Amino acid sequence: MAQETAISAHDIFPHIRIVMGMVIGLGVTRLLSGLARLVQHPGQYRLYPVHLAWVASVLLMLVHFWWWEFGLYRVEAWIFGKYLFIIFYAVTLFLLCALLFPDSMQDYRSYKDYFYARRGWFFGVLAVTYLLDVIDTLLKGAEHFARFGHEYLIRTPLFVGLCLAAVLVRDRRFHVAFVAFTLIYQISWILRLFDNII
Repeated sequence: MAQETAISAHDIFPHIRIVMGMVIGLGVTRLLSGLARLVQHPGQYRLYPVHLAWVASVLLMLVHFWWWEFGLYRVEAWIFGKYLFIIFYAVTLFLLCALLFPDSMQDYRSYKDYFYARRGWFFGVLAVTYLLDVIDTLLKGAEHFARFGHEYLIRTPLFVGLCLAAVLVRDRRFHVAFVAFTLIYQISWILRLFDNII
């Protein structure tokens, strides 16, 4: 009589992590290739500091995503829906990278023109990632969700609201303040709550 080998959630997780890593790797490649292109052809298109700051923010987000998703080892039962959700989350992060560095800039005079012309898509997708993060955090269990305290419940709607405002507002001062606040908070959030992987 053939014996069935039980597969635990901890056996499945590395399999899922590989696929997730492939998508995140594409995003990192997109950003690094875009930055390399700026170095190779510095005079081709005028740079824009706000755009470059968002590149830094999204690159940090991708690196952090790969770090914090180790927490998925807490998931006790994997189903296809959970797997699909994680891949979809990773795909939205890749889309942010593709929106920061398009395949062609021929319709734009500078990265400033491009950034403001496509800000609706960029900040729309960014807002979605904050909402997906709530589901992702809940997937890891109530205890994991609770460790972030009331700050998480304020942080998420605040950033979603700022993203929606960024879609509507073109004012340079707002966008400078938004990306500066995002980077500072992002670094603080990682150092305070994710310094250890466990």
